[in-house]
Amino acid sequence: MEPATENEWDRLSSSSSDGEEQAASDGSSSQFNRQQHVAFLMMMYESLPHHYQYQEINRITLAHFAISGLCLLGALDRVDKDAVSDWVLSLKAHPSNKADLTNGEFYGFHGSPSSQLHPDDNGVLMHNGSNLASTYCALAILKAVGYNFANIDSKSILTSMRNLQQHDGSFMPIHFGAEKDLRFVYCAAAICFLLEDWSGMDRERAKAYILNCQSYDGGFGLTPGSESHVAQGVVHTVLSHLSV
Repeated sequence: MEPATENEWDRLSSSSSDGEEQAASDGSSSQFNRQQHVAFLMMMYESLPHHYQYQEINRITLAHFAISGLCLLGALDRVDKDAVSDWVLSLKAHPSNKADLTNGEFYGFHGSPSSQLHPDDNGVLMHNGSNLASTYCALAILKAVGYNFANIDSKSILTSMRNLQQHDGSFMPIHFGAEKDLRFVYCAAAICFLLEDWSGMDRERAKAYILNCQSYDGGFGLTPGSESHVAQGVVHTVLSHLSV
């Protein structure tokens, strides 16, 4: 995936503007322009527009948005599903041996090739930057393109994911420290759901943490005691799968 040029971006913008002007002239401005959305998502699939280059480190997240959008629009037949699967699988972090699974690190998926350094001569990762959000996006992409999950090393993901769960039930996104809140509890739960295996988390502690994030108004905040807002409504879905 090469960065898109200014001309490529302007060409799509121009095409979109023309379409909007035509829709306005025939009184159909309220109609959903599926083809323009497909064209935009295909551009995102084929290349990274220069406007988004600062997000290269999160390329798998952008890919997830593009693939999911194409799936919702019924346009996944336009992508090379095998190529997509191969690219996603190339971002997997692999332990050098079974003992590594309990060394405190997480062996999920990297966010992009630029965060994936090659292992040393002994096969040990020099820097393991795999994280929960990228792993959720990777699995969601693979699910969308119909990849056979039986071929995924789910044990290394699930066993090492327990290293990220904290004593209060929350999750950090990466093993060397970061914020911990409901976003990553959701990612961890989604990973378990996609892999159809809940051994990657202590469900009781996760449920306790989620309920501790409930505010006086009945909503949920990112962390215990924080303001509730609608974005955390996904916790109801998580709780239903955690058998509350």
